[in-house]
Amino acid sequence: MRRPPDRTAPPPSLSYELYPPRCAASAETLLRTIEELEPTRPDHVAVTYSGDAPRRAGSLALLDHLLARTGLRPVAHLTCVGSTRAELEETVASLLHRGVRGVLALRGDLEPGTEPGELAHAGDLVELVREVEQRRTASLAGGRLAVGVAAYPTRHPESPSFRHDIEVLLAKQRAGADFAITQVYFRPQRYERLVASARAAGVTIPIVPGIMPVTEPRRLATLCRLAGLRPHPGLAAALDEAAGPAERHRAGVAFATRLARAALDAGAPGLHLYTFNEHRAALDLLERVDLPRVPHQPAALPDLLPA
Repeated sequence: MRRPPDRTAPPPSLSYELYPPRCAASAETLLRTIEELEPTRPDHVAVTYSGDAPRRAGSLALLDHLLARTGLRPVAHLTCVGSTRAELEETVASLLHRGVRGVLALRGDLEPGTEPGELAHAGDLVELVREVEQRRTASLAGGRLAVGVAAYPTRHPESPSFRHDIEVLLAKQRAGADFAITQVYFRPQRYERLVASARAAGVTIPIVPGIMPVTEPRRLATLCRLAGLRPHPGLAAALDEAAGPAERHRAGVAFATRLARAALDAGAPGLHLYTFNEHRAALDLLERVDLPRVPHQPAALPDLLPA
């Protein structure tokens, strides 16, 4: 149901997800994507952090690039699977030293043969981040880290029930989470049900819909396999039956645009776009959603010299 606009509310937030490149060619694509997305002035850009040591080193290198060479504000993914408490504390301290001021605390995928680590849940990781933050208040100039967590419009593959997912989200809030970003979903009602159920349970933090414009059948299949979802039959058919790449692109963007509009109409505080390190679909979606972005007006420097 479309809500009347709240004239006093801030404009919806905007954020993107990026991941470290795997090769030189993908690095060039990523740099171009960053260049194209920066003018939209997102509130933050999330950088994934998972996999083996080289992949994690790539995530840190991407964070350094964003901090040093762009005006973007990065939020660092942090996973606790397979890590000791000491390793995680060291990583959080390293992120703070780099200048990162936001973390997305995730458990991470528990692959076959992977040890859970000393922290079993994302809520435990949120608590650890807050503990490190408290010890390093001076380096934060008395401020706080922004700590985000994941929320699940469709039941988590390992969860016994959707209600359990809501209880887990509430526990993350109590541990110190500031906001949540949803995993991908394909039906608007999923997001609306998640928010309504979370609010009824006592969750008060913003819940931002995570939306991915999927423009290729193979990518849709991979996404669903990783997220434990069933492909939306309408989207799958549109991508399979498209006459070529341009038509597939239009179909994927149109589908994602409907999800974004529905979420904003339902009162979503913003949009988080999973980009696959590509900019075209994200920018095309933003044009169709007409998300207001306030033009940047740099403040005039005060005259600090004595007369």
